[in-house]
Amino acid sequence: MSQAPQEQRTYFTTFSTAGRRRIFQVEKNARLMVDTLRNYRTRGRFSLHAFVVMPDHVHALITPATEVSLEKSIQFIKGGVSFQLQSNFEVWERGHFDKRVPDKHAYVACVMYIHRNPVVAGFVAEEGAYAFSSAAQPDEVDPAPEWFR
Repeated sequence: MSQAPQEQRTYFTTFSTAGRRRIFQVEKNARLMVDTLRNYRTRGRFSLHAFVVMPDHVHALITPATEVSLEKSIQFIKGGVSFQLQSNFEVWERGHFDKRVPDKHAYVACVMYIHRNPVVAGFVAEEGAYAFSSAAQPDEVDPAPEWFR
């Protein structure tokens, strides 16, 4: 099985806080996470298609830049947040869960899952009401990659 070209790799990824501590329950920390995603998106490290910052984990749908691996993209995000938090405690669980998104149907399902997360958790009644999600910040994300359109 051959791999898709780097520019055609879009991933659904999840990374969790160490010990599932609810560090993003604090609004300042959740905003820091959103700002970090925005920063690396703006700097061209990856395209950001959808995201949600939950109290103890983050889901993101990203396409790394051609010269950037998925692992490096995650390192930018996790490292950027850790550096800014200056915590005396471990911030992140080791590793991350990721799955390559193979087609448009899977892409749409990932976006829906990400946006529904705060609703399913009971934080809000509707997707757009959760401040730390691309459902509430559609200008902070990129359109679907052209191979999914």
